[in-house]
Amino acid sequence: MKLKVLGCSGGIGGTHRTTSMLLDEDILIDAGTGVGDLSLNEMAKIDHVFVTHSHLDHVTSIPFIVDSVGYMRSKPLIVHATQPTQEILKQHLFNWKLWPDFSEIPSKNKPHMRHQNLSLGITVELEGRRITPVPADHVVPAIGFHLDSGKSSLVFTGDTTSYDSFWAIINKIDNLRYLIIETAIRNQEKELAITSKHLCASMLTECLNKLERIPEIYITHLNPGEADIIMREVEECAKIFNPKRLMNNQVFEF
Repeated sequence: MKLKVLGCSGGIGGTHRTTSMLLDEDILIDAGTGVGDLSLNEMAKIDHVFVTHSHLDHVTSIPFIVDSVGYMRSKPLIVHATQPTQEILKQHLFNWKLWPDFSEIPSKNKPHMRHQNLSLGITVELEGRRITPVPADHVVPAIGFHLDSGKSSLVFTGDTTSYDSFWAIINKIDNLRYLIIETAIRNQEKELAITSKHLCASMLTECLNKLERIPEIYITHLNPGEADIIMREVEECAKIFNPKRLMNNQVFEF
């Protein structure tokens, strides 16, 4: 499996792109603004989008993908998400007011997009690639993803605060190689991190102390204007784990 980071920032501006990662050529893990750097032909190859949660920085490109390349495809784009997230997308995004419902375009029988529900712990297998939703705790219904090639695994937390159920599952993954985990807030704004159900560096360190094996750790979702400060705090608080900053165009093979 080959995962390319299209966007990993908490916002936009300059080179900043919001969360999206391309698995091989045909699967997106979230669909933030980073998708916009793909060509039409690259977008047309995407058959699946796995969504962690409904916030705009993670789903904003789904409407544009189906609108831009739906006519180029012979089958619908499948949006994989939990039922609560699907309901939010249908009610607030694909509602004919904010954006057309592409599960009915060009027709209900042959749509450009369809929804597929995910459940925690239930693996979706696509040509030998195993994608399993794992628990997360955010201000809207949210999950992370465990990507398993058979040889090794990568886990992406999505947006989350500290959540014991997540770590209990992660510690059972024998072939865990990479962990991509968010840290969106500065330490001095810890109360905001708690309220918004994100992590700051001190909270991140408390979480990483629950690890029973040490994978390569990458930090995502840094707020653009404070990214350098947050990353310095992460490096100071969690230095024994050697965390690294996730970067656009970074590629993981596992």
